[in-house]
Formats: sequence, C-alpha cells, structure tokens
Amino acid sequence: MTIQLPNVSLAPPAGRLSLMMVLRAVLALAVMVLLIGSAMAAERLQLRGDVVAHSDVLTLGDLVDGAPAGIAGTPLFRAPALGASGTIQARRVIDAARDRGLGSVETGGRLQVVVTRAARRIGVNGIEAAVKRALESQHGLEARMLGIAFDGTPTLVVAPDVTGQVAVEDLTYDRRSRRVSALVWLGPSPTERKAAMRVSGAVVEQVEVALLTRALNRGETAQAADFTIERRAKESVPSDAQAEVQGLAGRVARRALAAGALVRVGDLARPEIVSRGDIITVVYEVPGMTLSLRGRASESGAQGDTINVVNPQSKKTLQGQIVAPGRVSVSAAVPGRIASTVMQP
Repeated sequence: MTIQLPNVSLAPPAGRLSLMMVLRAVLALAVMVLLIGSAMAAERLQLRGDVVAHSDVLTLGDLVDGAPAGIAGTPLFRAPALGASGTIQARRVIDAARDRGLGSVETGGRLQVVVTRAARRIGVNGIEAAVKRALESQHGLEARMLGIAFDGTPTLVVAPDVTGQVAVEDLTYDRRSRRVSALVWLGPSPTERKAAMRVSGAVVEQVEVALLTRALNRGETAQAADFTIERRAKESVPSDAQAEVQGLAGRVARRALAAGALVRVGDLARPEIVSRGDIITVVYEVPGMTLSLRGRASESGAQGDTINVVNPQSKKTLQGQIVAPGRVSVSAAVPGRIASTVMQP
C-alpha cells in the first residue's frame, strides 16, 4: 500500500520574511546611530582647564582637548616666562580653533584658561652651598663651618630638564670685611648658561657648641641624651663655650640650667667622690715599695682632682690625686721625704 504525502513548502511565508527584513534594517540603523554618536563624541572639542606649559609656545592641542592630530601642534600663543603664570581668554582660543576649520569648542562655563610655565627653582640653600664650595677651594675656608647672609633672596629659575650643580665664577672675598661677591649660573657650559645672576653678602664663620636639650637642676647628673651640637656664628659664642659633648655625661650641674642653654666651662662638674673632712687612705707607690696612711681631706674633689690631705698625727699636709672614693695617690721626687712624713708619729 502506498501513502501519498501532501506537498509542503519549507520557505517562510511572505509575512514572516517581511518582518525579518524590517528587524534587520532596524538593527543596522541602530548600529549606524551608535557609530555616528561615537564619531561625534570623538570629534567633540573641549577647552582644557588650567594648563602647564613646558615650552616657549602654547599649541592648539595644549589648549583644546580633542584637537585633530594634524593641527594639534599648531602654535597659538607665547607661554609665560619660566615659573610665571598668565591667563588666556576663552573666546581667543575659540576664535583660533574656528580660524583653523574646527567646529565649536565647549568651554564648560570657563571664561579664561590659566597657564603656568613649568620651572625648577634653585633657592638660597643651593646657591649658598655652591659659593661655600668656591670659598673653600679658592680661599681655604672650611665650607661646613660657614654661613652666608646674602643681600636679598637669590633664586635661579630654569626649565625642569636643566640639571647639574650651580657653578660659581668671578668670586671675590675680602677677609677683613668678610664680604663675598660671585656670579652663579646653571647650564651645560659657561657659553650655554640657562640662568645666571650675581650675588653678594657677608660670610659668617660658625663654630659648633653644646646645648642642653632639657633643664637641669643644681646637683642633677646629666645624661648623654641631654646634649646636642649646634652651629652658631663665631662672634656670638663666648670663649668658654663647650664645643664637644664627649665627657659631659655623668657630670653634675653646678647651678640650675635651662633647656636650650649653651653649655659653658664650669656649668658642669665631675661628681665629687671625696668631701672635705673625710678620713681617706693616702697611698704612695714606687717600684718595690708601697706606703699608706690615713688622712683627712682638706677639700672636696672629683676623680682626678688634686687635693690637700692632712696627716692627723703629724699635722703635715700632702697633696694627692683622687683615684677612687676615699682613696688618694701621692707621688714625690724624694721617697725618703714622703716616708718620713708618713712614718712620723
């Protein structure tokens, strides 16, 4: 038996085909709109905000964001001097963009653009260091112990890419008046100076002095952390100022001392280990012989001090050096004389 199947067409009906074509057209249109929007966004011109200039001129690309690459490098305005700032009216930038065939520039409400020229500044410290090096090499002064009080506030201003140390030439120095004058400059070579100026001032010789970092009461023992070293102008420092802190730790204040006070000879003393009136041991030592006796200290002293000691029996007075608490060492040119003094009842 044979079964006859009806004819079936696999092609979509005409109505469905038309709907698919419409959907494809709509999709293509949407894609086109997106592409056109992206292109328009890419071509949008925006006035830049505050600008930092790195050369002598300002280009279209420096001032307008989105400027085409072909004309972005077109110079428009002269940049301010190194380290200086200036303003450009927004309308001038817009007019310059229009003159070069560009569309409208969005300003974001800005009426002007602030332009600052990039620069590197070498101030007083850098200039002073250079002049001090020159004084050391040409006049034998110790650079680290010098200060310079310049007339005014010298500053060298150069482009950020200019490197190197400040150079000095034409240096003059009067030892009597301590006046100094020099030409300072920065650049690759003397013939290619990027900045130069003449400076003058007074040379201040300095010395190192010990200062207290905290207050000390009379009789209080100082610690190593209680001192610091500072440089002061030589003419302002008294002649008896302590120049070093070595050996000051462990000493006691002879009077009340304020924090920040300059330490002078006599402000601190070694702690006394023998007091006046103490009964102490007096020792005399020579090769092959040691003599000792008891005596009374006539004065107080610290280790290393020389004091007078009285023999209570003979009432004779000896001089000895304090070597330990309650112990004094005596030396003499004539041992027999010491022996007779010691042994006399």
